[in-house]
Amino acid sequence: MSNDPLLQPYDLKHLRLKNRLMITSHEPAYPEDGMPKDRYRAYHVERARAGVALTMTAGSASVARDSPPVFNNILAWKDEVVGWMKKLADECHDHDCAVMIQLTHLGRRTRWDKADWLPVVSSSFEREASHKAFPKKAEEWDIARIVEDYADAAERMKAAGLDGIELQAYGHLLDQFWSPATNDLDGRYGGDLENRMRLSMEVLSAVRARVGADFLVGIRYVADEDMAGGITREEGLEISRRLKNSGLVDFLNVIRGHIDTDAALTDVIPVQGMRSNPHLDFAGEIRAATQFPTFHAAKIQDVATARHAIASGKLDMVGMTRAHMADPHIMAKILRGEEERIRPCVGANYCLDRIYQGGMALCLHNPATGRELEQPHSVPAAGARRRVVVIGAGPAGLEAARVAAERGHEVIVHEAANDPGGQVRLTAQTPRRAEMIQLIQWRFEECTRLGVTFRFNSVADPETVQAERPEVVIVATGGLAHTEVLSDGNGQVVSTWDILSGDVAPGETVLIYDDAGDYAGLQAAEKIAATGARVEIVTRDRSIASEVMAMSLTPAMRELQQRDVTFTVTWKLDAVSREGNALRAVLGSDYGGFTRERRVDQVVVNHGTRPLDELYFELRDGSSNHGEVDYEALIAGRPQTVIRNPQGAYQLFRIGDAVAARNTHAAIYDALRLCKVL
Repeated sequence: MSNDPLLQPYDLKHLRLKNRLMITSHEPAYPEDGMPKDRYRAYHVERARAGVALTMTAGSASVARDSPPVFNNILAWKDEVVGWMKKLADECHDHDCAVMIQLTHLGRRTRWDKADWLPVVSSSFEREASHKAFPKKAEEWDIARIVEDYADAAERMKAAGLDGIELQAYGHLLDQFWSPATNDLDGRYGGDLENRMRLSMEVLSAVRARVGADFLVGIRYVADEDMAGGITREEGLEISRRLKNSGLVDFLNVIRGHIDTDAALTDVIPVQGMRSNPHLDFAGEIRAATQFPTFHAAKIQDVATARHAIASGKLDMVGMTRAHMADPHIMAKILRGEEERIRPCVGANYCLDRIYQGGMALCLHNPATGRELEQPHSVPAAGARRRVVVIGAGPAGLEAARVAAERGHEVIVHEAANDPGGQVRLTAQTPRRAEMIQLIQWRFEECTRLGVTFRFNSVADPETVQAERPEVVIVATGGLAHTEVLSDGNGQVVSTWDILSGDVAPGETVLIYDDAGDYAGLQAAEKIAATGARVEIVTRDRSIASEVMAMSLTPAMRELQQRDVTFTVTWKLDAVSREGNALRAVLGSDYGGFTRERRVDQVVVNHGTRPLDELYFELRDGSSNHGEVDYEALIAGRPQTVIRNPQGAYQLFRIGDAVAARNTHAAIYDALRLCKVL
């Protein structure tokens, strides 16, 4: 047997878990009609097949109708859920992977104008900053009903053949009752800790009475809210002891922090540029104090840290949830001795941020995640070997090269720069975005392993490409920053790229016109403000950085708010003119004929990119398809068979920003679905 701590089995009561890696409960927002149907099941089965010991479904499956989902949760209050969960559990069990589900009542962490328009319920009138619904104070009949709802949901999950359930008590109803900050009830459910925990104990007792002693029941809970007036570390330790001593739970899954604001949520689940595994030591303290099975997950991105968490005795099971979104085959690669090939989670948080904006979880780094029914995590070999030339070694070009090489094709990449990376290399120059370079490093290493030929410092022209005698040409040349958005004075402005690359020095009083709303505007502001400059960010949108979603915005806002940076929304930059040593910037409005003026010494424009497409158009006439893409075939996963020029020597495609300014995920997704069938 291996000495690797992660490979040791773990006995949780009667259930033997084959190793120490788990996927903690999370809601990727894949349900259809509130049910975990085929897409949801395929996502979990992919990870079960690869060897993870335990997969927990449904970050907060709803137990009651007055807990309406705000990010497409599973509806555990419907009997229909049993059949769907049974299919999922059975398929995961076929791969010796245990399955659990997290059950909850959201309390105030939802909205009254969802689903059945029932009032939000909690233990006080205080609304949560994130969801903004003012709750009613729970009455005793609410409590009795909710206790029954939990028991009913637990019984459904046992009937579905799951190995256990986990109750959710951080930011949701159960711990809203626990916390002095959110419980001002009188009587049996308010006041001292025993009263504040009464609802939880009644729920646990009712659940245990329904499911019996042999069905696993745990709780994922906050043991320190880390905020004024909330649950303290000391009270959290006492809560932990009481949960253990109740005899009603089989494991503790520890959280530290609170989630009622975007910033607080991001501290609980850190994103790129924030400290890794910040709560691991705290979880270890809970385990040491209770001597009880303890689970934990929070930005544990790499196998070395996971291994340390087990070897040091801090945890019994370690969660690598977002890491398994980036690479579902972590355990399989460990078992094969290929840890260096694990696709790293770069903390971009495209997964969670999309959920909180009403979309399904997608991985910036891995476009097959969530699309297991349509896109492969490993592509099969092609029937015939072809010669593929890729122009550009940014994320799109590298993914195209990787997938084509994995198919068995001969692949040659031309890149104008000294190194691979494209725009990602520029992005990664900001310290808090440095993890992004792993998107490039992983793909470059995989391409090298697969025998891809790289020609750096090669500004490819049509003759260069044709000299390679390609059968397929993929143009992934990206785009260039576009700043010509003004009615007058375009020559007076610089781009965010100019600032980030260091080609232009920051000014002292700077106006940034952010009409793209992406990371570049924030990164330029950070770099400029760090010099002590006064910065104003202007956007015509109703909110700042509209393409940077809530959790990912947190570290940027913490940096900018401590500097001399202001934000002005709903205004646009119309014109810039020089007046002596200063610039006169004229702001206009989409809401009417209003103008304002600013006097600054530098104007920076962030307006996305325009495609670098000259080579594509020069190559088009010599191609068999004239660059045309059959979208129906692309979406359906069929090969491209368009013929517009029978004498053409090669198929020609372009991907990523060479087509239009989008994001990194779109560029990689372009490459995967095109090249998986080459």
